[in-house]
Amino acid sequence: MADEKSTDGDGEASGEGRDIDRCLSFTVKGPWGHFRRIEGNIVKQTYRVIPRTTVAGLVAGVLGIGRDEYYHLFAPGSSAIAIEPKSELRTLNMPMNTLSTAGESMKTLNSRGSLSIGFPDSTDNRQQHNYEVLVDPAYRIDLWLEDQRVYGELQEMLSQGRSHYTPSLGLSEHLAEVEYHGEFDVESVVSEGTAKVDSTVPTDDVVPDPGTEFRMEKPPAFMERHEGGRRTTAFTSYSYNPEAEPLKIKTDNVPVNEVDSRQVVFV
Repeated sequence: MADEKSTDGDGEASGEGRDIDRCLSFTVKGPWGHFRRIEGNIVKQTYRVIPRTTVAGLVAGVLGIGRDEYYHLFAPGSSAIAIEPKSELRTLNMPMNTLSTAGESMKTLNSRGSLSIGFPDSTDNRQQHNYEVLVDPAYRIDLWLEDQRVYGELQEMLSQGRSHYTPSLGLSEHLAEVEYHGEFDVESVVSEGTAKVDSTVPTDDVVPDPGTEFRMEKPPAFMERHEGGRRTTAFTSYSYNPEAEPLKIKTDNVPVNEVDSRQVVFV
């Protein structure tokens, strides 16, 4: 049985533990992916690893839960997610023509005076932006939810290969395939100081290993409803191997768990 540490506003382990004994495991993959970095840039950059918040949105889409109605299910004390890159994380820049969705660029269509629908003005000039996109991304996700009803519904949907909404890797144009691996026991790994971990890992705990490359990112991790929309409440700093190989980490402060003969860290 594993002990999961939640995350505070700065993305560090808060020390609040929660027992996790089983999890669902699936791989999400596709020919293209784009997870927009929050930093502004002429080139719309992408995170290399699918953010935790994107995993939550993808799962909510599988279940058919509304856009701003699932954040509590994936709160720090109510969920645990491990993310393992399964393919080399490489990108290319792709120019795309876009229409503005700002209020002044939208038209409205009224149906019988009761419903107004906003849509971009198709006659307006398009803008070209360079998008940094991932090529053939694939990630294995291990997921535990405290809400057993939702957990059971997700297990049923995944096992049947069903989804309420079409899964995508970030942008809706980047369609994704979801492969369900099953439900697995989560076992704590006892190690003497270090361990090889297949998933992303906390940044400060990586042990540099000759010949092994690792990089760092700090994407959004948790969200909440706010003034009719949503806002990020916490980020998570983690390291990953761009070649999708394991990383060696110090295990003094990081619970390492075994899932399906793999070693992962839950966030």
